[in-house]
Amino acid sequence: MYDSKHMKTEHAAFIALKKTIDSYAPLSTKTWNALTAFCEFKTIEKQSVLYASSEVPASFAFVYSGLFRCFVHDSNGNEYNKIFFDAGSFPGAMTALLTASPSQLTIESLEPSLIISINFKAYRELLYATNDLMLFHILYLEKNWLLAKDAREIEIVQQNASQRYQQFLQDHPSLSSRIPQYHIASHLGITPTQLSRIRKKT
Repeated sequence: MYDSKHMKTEHAAFIALKKTIDSYAPLSTKTWNALTAFCEFKTIEKQSVLYASSEVPASFAFVYSGLFRCFVHDSNGNEYNKIFFDAGSFPGAMTALLTASPSQLTIESLEPSLIISINFKAYRELLYATNDLMLFHILYLEKNWLLAKDAREIEIVQQNASQRYQQFLQDHPSLSSRIPQYHIASHLGITPTQLSRIRKKT
């Protein structure tokens, strides 16, 4: 049985989800009620795997509070951090969800986190049935996947390690103190030693 504090936190999380979605495209009350019917509020401990590689995911999430990293392994077992998800973002193994296949990604919490888990199958059904959710989906993907992906790929090709670090600080000013430096180094495609040298020069 949940206490009143838990219920208030859960309510606040759903309000945050609604505000985030509405910032892209407002949802009607009918669509919002349909969406929340297959959402679940969850507490995630630090260093917990939210979505594991080699598994077929059934959901994605909205982060109310906390921080996650999404990473892959190379052939030698080394980890590469693709992206970090903090409050207001939607972590998920989207390729695996869309293809109903085992994920190549692992998404892990870096902090104690509170999320809303969203059932993907039900979300897709609602997506095709409602124009307002469809519009949100399109606008969110354009900004956070297509445009962000292009910018990230250009950075890797055109910027040196120091420039990529400065770009990371500019794009994520609140994250540098919350993420271990070796995770930032992995995201930038450099070693922790290289990052340490760069930070000493800045």
